[in-house]
Amino acid sequence: MAKKDIIGLLREQVENLIASHEKSALECRELIAERDRLVAEKRGLEERVRGLEERIKSLELSGVMSGAGGDVVRARQRVNSLLREIDRCIDAVKHQQDNDK
Repeated sequence: MAKKDIIGLLREQVENLIASHEKSALECRELIAERDRLVAEKRGLEERVRGLEERIKSLELSGVMSGAGGDVVRARQRVNSLLREIDRCIDAVKHQQDNDK
């Protein structure tokens, strides 16, 4: 094989590699954009689920408190849970104030 043939073959292979790389790079950018979109959508859906779960808890508690055939034990458990959460928040605020001094 002559040198010109080898050089021509190598040039063709390099051009093929460059084209393949450009195609792969474009696909990678598209996949990254899709991933970012899906992550944002997932985050939004998770926030919506949390909000709906809180709304369900609130509606259940208000239904029980209004005497709409609810379970008094569950209402007490929920109130106690809320009180514990309030206590944790108060403790966190006190701890933060102590650290700021």
